[in-house]
Amino acid sequence: MNISVNGIEVAIRPDTTPELAAARELLRQRALGLGLIEEAVVDETNIDDAIEELLAREIVVPSPTEAECRRYYEANPLEFESGDLAHVRHILFQVTQSVRVPEIRARAERTLTELLQHPERFESVAAELSNCPSGQHGGNLGQIGRGETVPEFEQAVFRLGPPGLLRDLVKTRYGFHIVAVDQRIPGRTTPFEVVRERIAQHLSAMVEEKAVSQYVSVLAGQADIRGAELDGTKSPLVQ
Repeated sequence: MNISVNGIEVAIRPDTTPELAAARELLRQRALGLGLIEEAVVDETNIDDAIEELLAREIVVPSPTEAECRRYYEANPLEFESGDLAHVRHILFQVTQSVRVPEIRARAERTLTELLQHPERFESVAAELSNCPSGQHGGNLGQIGRGETVPEFEQAVFRLGPPGLLRDLVKTRYGFHIVAVDQRIPGRTTPFEVVRERIAQHLSAMVEEKAVSQYVSVLAGQADIRGAELDGTKSPLVQ
């Protein structure tokens, strides 16, 4: 498909679309008309620099107010929550095609019974019996959050109840786990003051994206574009 903007053929790069190619040519021609670039310039970097200068000159993006930032913060609470965390140790009795599941389960249950009576032996038992590499570190998995493990393991770790050695085996696709939850750290909301700048940058980017779209629409309304569909308007009051 051939694309032209005001009679000038536009080449489409592999990483773009006809609409974006046409919009870029519109901006190039506008920069040319304002003397920000010369007709003979074909270097892509120089063209991009001229378009950036054009947009900086002709589009004013107001900084979001404190009230706007706070409204966004209050309307999107989940975006600013740190997830629940837990410090966990485990001993894995792995289930593979070559083992008999009832025997593995029975061995895991016997071990759990022993550890419930002597929890201080957890580290040495993990080093001796666990099929997970963490066994060499006493079964320590460190700090984990939601979404970092398989659902069955996560459900057991974050289930309400006191920390410590879980009294039941945890069955996952990997096998049977003896799990010790040493600490749970509930998720919390990051204070507004900590994320205020991040919110401001996000809101500014959204406003800038809309302003550029409106600006291109105005140019498109005054141009002869063929081979690409750009929404055009002859009024700068674009909603």
